[in-house]
Parts: sequence; C-alpha cells; structure tokens
Amino acid sequence: MDAAPPAPAPADNADIAALLREMADLLDAQGGNPYRARAYRHAADTVAALPESVRRVFEREGLAGLDALPGVGPGIAAAIAEMLACGRWGKLERLRGDVDAEAVFRTVPGIGPELARLIHDELGVDTLEALEVAAHDGRLERLPRVGPRRAAALRAALTALLDRRRALRRGARAAVAGEQPPVEALLDVDREYREAAAADRLPKIAPRRFNPSGEAWLPVLHTQRGDWHFTALYSNTARAHELGRTRDWVVIYAEDRDHAERPYTVVTATAGPMAGRRVVRGRESECREVAAGA
Repeated sequence: MDAAPPAPAPADNADIAALLREMADLLDAQGGNPYRARAYRHAADTVAALPESVRRVFEREGLAGLDALPGVGPGIAAAIAEMLACGRWGKLERLRGDVDAEAVFRTVPGIGPELARLIHDELGVDTLEALEVAAHDGRLERLPRVGPRRAAALRAALTALLDRRRALRRGARAAVAGEQPPVEALLDVDREYREAAAADRLPKIAPRRFNPSGEAWLPVLHTQRGDWHFTALYSNTARAHELGRTRDWVVIYAEDRDHAERPYTVVTATAGPMAGRRVVRGRESECREVAAGA
C-alpha cells in the first residue's frame, strides 16, 4: 500500500491566532453568526497573548487545557486541536474555497495519489467522514483495484485515524454514533440554500479546484435550526462537474451544540419512489417517511 505523506510542520501561537482571525473575517463577509465571529477574535487575542506555546499547553493538558484558556471554550479548543494535530483546519479551508480532498485522503495510510483521485472523482466525497460512510456502505470496495480485502484494510486505517482525531477534538465521543440533525432540517436548509442561490442573495467564494478562471461562483450559506448550525455549498467534486450536477448536489455541514461537525449531501433522486424529489444520501428511508407524511 502507498505510504501516508509526512506530518505537516507545527504551527505557533501567531499562526493559530491569524487563522482564528481569518475565520472571523470570513464569517463576517459571508453573513455568518456575528457572535461566532466575535468569539473567534476573542480566542485569537488569547492565543496571541499567551506567554507559552499553545502547543505545549495542548501536549501537557490536552483538549481540557485549551478549553480552559480565557475566551476559548470547547468548540474553538477543538479547532485549535485540529490545527495542532493535523496541521490544517478543514472548516477554514472549506470557507476559503481551498479544500483539497485528495490531499486529505492521502493522510490515510494506504491511500496514495492515484487512489485519492479515484475516490474523489468516482465517489464524489470530499471529507474523511464522508469517505468513512462510503467505506462502510460498500461503495469503496467497488472501486477499480480496491475490492473487499483492500477496502477492509483501508476502513480499519481510516477508523483508527478518525478515532484519534475525534479523541483530540471531542474527548473521544464517537461521531458515527452521535446525534444527527433531523432530516427535515437538512431538507429545509437545502431548500433555503437553493432558493437563495438562485436569487443571487448569497456571498460567493472562488474554489481552488475546477475553477481555472478564479471566478467567485460558489454560493455559501450559514444558517441555524434550533441548536444546529449549518453551512451549505454546492458540491465542487469532479464527479459533480462530470455529471453536470454542480447546481443539484448540495453539501451541508451540520455542527451540533458540542461543535462536532458532520457532512451530508442532498441530491435530486433520479430513480425509485423518490424520483424527482430531494433526498439526503444515506438517509433515504427517512426522506421517504417525510414525503409520505407531507
């Protein structure tokens, strides 16, 4: 199997503070929650003024040590832990338009450049969490040159990697078994996003991938339903472009009260009893129940 790439260089306090401030600026520019933007700026000030390395705090006291810093709290502590543990902050990259899914997949032992490209292009996924779903529902093993044995090895490596990251971010609470947003909320966010995008009421970002002109074409929505915060964007995967589905497939990132985030993809079904209707991939049976009760 292909080896994983080397770990990224560590970040210092100034780097982390700059990333937190950039997130605040992006939320302001994209119409996000102003309280969240203010919290990121407060945390950035704390990290920048910290008399010791935030990495040292993390290594000595873990997530609890970051959470205890003035103005940080559990959600931003998890973000800082991700920066320190992974050398990147996926949420910020997404809102910048800088997501490189293939690079993310190559962090899994056994996934090299060729397989990473195949996963992204054929499965249409762009996060490790979405790849985990594909690894468990059989789609991964159906890829060329993968098969059941290699898929099982990749599934084990992926689970181990995600478990380590979940432990760092959220005190080892498993996201796969965690609470999910109601499917009705996901479908309503999908409706709000597509209507606002069609009316040109949303801010746009310029994704780095599949955008040679550098045009800011990808609308982004930040919205709230109860305790859930949602970010919605059209899918910018190679598969979506190939099938002409970039204005149909909507990726929704749902963040719960513990600041754990999970991605969902909403599409128009092309066959079966839900043909022509919007469905959440992986939760089709719940969508049928919602449609039946409408």
